[in-house]
Amino acid sequence: MVQSSATSVAAYLDELPAERREAIARVRDLVRQYLPPGFRETMEFGMIAWEVPLERYPQTYNGKALVRAGLAAQKQYNALYLSCTYQDAEAEALLRDAARREGKKLDMGKSCLRFRDPDELPLDAVATLLRRLSVDTFIASYERARASATPRQPAAARKTAAKPRARKGTRP
Repeated sequence: MVQSSATSVAAYLDELPAERREAIARVRDLVRQYLPPGFRETMEFGMIAWEVPLERYPQTYNGKALVRAGLAAQKQYNALYLSCTYQDAEAEALLRDAARREGKKLDMGKSCLRFRDPDELPLDAVATLLRRLSVDTFIASYERARASATPRQPAAARKTAAKPRARKGTRP
């Protein structure tokens, strides 16, 4: 599957093969159970997403809602995306330590946990991470990250600021 064009979570789940649907539905239930109130479940970026509604926080850098978590059936695996985990050393340590204690091999990318079966995940640690960021805390984390980010120059300014290239066949 890589990216779905489904416009609803029900349609997304319906297009999955039964085994994948069961795994995704199980992790979806976990997210829905432990994610604090205020996040909205929707389809975004071709996956199930839990976001801060734009009505609640419209000042995003790209005009899209802030996504707290995402869940997708990728081509070779399923993925649970936990925004902020890759920026939070404590959160990453919690996941890695829980997996080690449970004898599980954590397959973790920059912001995703890859799995085929939900039992491969340290589910209690995932629940803890989901629970610990309220909408307000998530927004504050986003604002801190944006404030510390280096402002990008507009594309036109980057082009004029670039060094001129030497022409082929000329010496510096």
